[in-house]
Amino acid sequence: MQANPQPGGASGTTAEHWPTPDASAPHEEGEPCDLVTVPARQGLEAVDILRRGGAPLVGPVLHDGSCDTLGFLVPPGTAAGWDMPGSACTRTSGRGLAIPPLPGAEPEPPASGTGWLLPPDDTGPVTDPVVLREALGEAARLIEAADNCR
Repeated sequence: MQANPQPGGASGTTAEHWPTPDASAPHEEGEPCDLVTVPARQGLEAVDILRRGGAPLVGPVLHDGSCDTLGFLVPPGTAAGWDMPGSACTRTSGRGLAIPPLPGAEPEPPASGTGWLLPPDDTGPVTDPVVLREALGEAARLIEAADNCR
């Protein structure tokens, strides 16, 4: 698959998940991915930060049924090196959680009890873990600053 065509590009890990030169999408079953989960407040701030970046820096994002947490789909292998305090990265190895095929109608969420905050059709293929880590760090600092102003 080709590298992210966006200026500034994404990491090599994410670049592997961009559409092929003929604009084809991941295979029908979807590609395996890992899942970074964070508290909803921090996740929503991170989504805003990523979307303000201009390029499609945020991939599909899930929310749990109670909207307490958000889950960012990231490339497989991310969990092995994830160390962001206040978050968790689950290695799924494709066991029930895969990057939904693109393009097409909005797919069902890959995990029961979840829904799409950002469905695959509205986003890039996955979120770059390096960029996500930076956005989550900035979001945590913004939340801490806001909470300290009270």
